[in-house]
Amino acid sequence: MNITVFDLAQRFIGVKEVAGTVNNSQIMAILQLDNNWPKNDEVAWCSAFVNYICWLLRLPRSKDLRARSWLNVGRPIAGKDAVVGWDIVVLDRSDGTASPTTIDAPGHVGFYAGLVQYPPAPLTSVYLLGGNQGDAVNISAFSTDKIIGVRRLYDG
Repeated sequence: MNITVFDLAQRFIGVKEVAGTVNNSQIMAILQLDNNWPKNDEVAWCSAFVNYICWLLRLPRSKDLRARSWLNVGRPIAGKDAVVGWDIVVLDRSDGTASPTTIDAPGHVGFYAGLVQYPPAPLTSVYLLGGNQGDAVNISAFSTDKIIGVRRLYDG
């Protein structure tokens, strides 16, 4: 049986931060896989989640909590070629002043979960399965205008 990053990541849907001074121990383990400094689950953990899933499947990973670090992992592909399974999407979360190639700038990363078109307007959103989306693992929609990279992790 071949399991994709998307298949495995789905198993974590519903994992969420705990409000207040208590932390979700599962998120803390995900955060501290490569970095021992996070002391609570209220830090950005989208990249940590992607790293964790890739670690479980022995795939290349960024080993970095910065979302844009994923721009250096896998093989770049065109957004139109993205498929659910092995592809990740990196988004810009800056105020528009950061270059798309800048690693140390606000971003978000998640597993590609599909596109949605809102007819008749040309507004399109990309669905991502990721961590730290509303403080939880879920599938959420993001504007395609924010995409700065799509990476293929595995060509099987």
